[in-house]
Amino acid sequence: MPSAYLPDRSLILIAGAEAQSFLQGILTTDVDALVPGESRPGALLTPQGKILFDFNLWRDGEGFQLECDAEHRDALIRRLTMYKLRAAVTLAPGDTGLTVIWGDGAKEAEGIIDGAFDKAGILLRRQPGNLASSDGSQAYDAMRIEAGLALSGRDFALQDAFPHDVLLDLDGGLSFRKGCYVGQEVVSRMQHRGTARRRVAQVTGGTDLPASGTELMAGGKPVGTLGTVVGSRGLAIVRTDRVGAAMAANLPILAGETPVTLALPQWSGLTFPIEASEAEQ
Repeated sequence: MPSAYLPDRSLILIAGAEAQSFLQGILTTDVDALVPGESRPGALLTPQGKILFDFNLWRDGEGFQLECDAEHRDALIRRLTMYKLRAAVTLAPGDTGLTVIWGDGAKEAEGIIDGAFDKAGILLRRQPGNLASSDGSQAYDAMRIEAGLALSGRDFALQDAFPHDVLLDLDGGLSFRKGCYVGQEVVSRMQHRGTARRRVAQVTGGTDLPASGTELMAGGKPVGTLGTVVGSRGLAIVRTDRVGAAMAANLPILAGETPVTLALPQWSGLTFPIEASEAEQ
């Protein structure tokens, strides 16, 4: 069965009588709505609404497990501790390393169903530890590209992206129905005014794409930057207004010298504003 071991992922164990209300009050995820056995993505934001940390979160008995980038785990624990104050909550580092399983094998496997992949129509399970039969990291990246799911450090820099930019408003990682949380006013304003203009796009070239970090250009203007790349396919966070204007004018979009086509993930229901005029910042 297709699987991959992700050694760069770590867990934080969150428990205590007030763990749920504590998380509900600071994270973008609707923690109260978490279904046992399923994870949801989410973020802890800056007061300005940018992503400070991104993660997956799921229930673990009476508590929760939060999966994040191993490099940022200790910093995230410190940040959560700042918000904890006198709440009856415990925060502890958990295992480092996680296995993801997808395809037919995921139907019978144990583990947490990934809610973001589920939105994209892909059954994928997450299990702590190294249970992979071979190195499937590139196959997993290809699966993320197919799903249109971005990761910090690979597709965007922390403190440089809003939740809308990485589709958290559509994949279950951002709630507009619960009460206040850190950065909530900014993202709610973006939602109600429809001002989100950067989105995750799937990039396809006729040949192998250039390296991650290569700018995407159209008509001499940057429209985005390549993130994860596997062969001729990749992800990029792009300015949808500039891409729409390029499509309307039949301008080629280039990754370096490679012509590419861009598509927004089908499951998102989003389209490029081809008929809208570009509004420059």
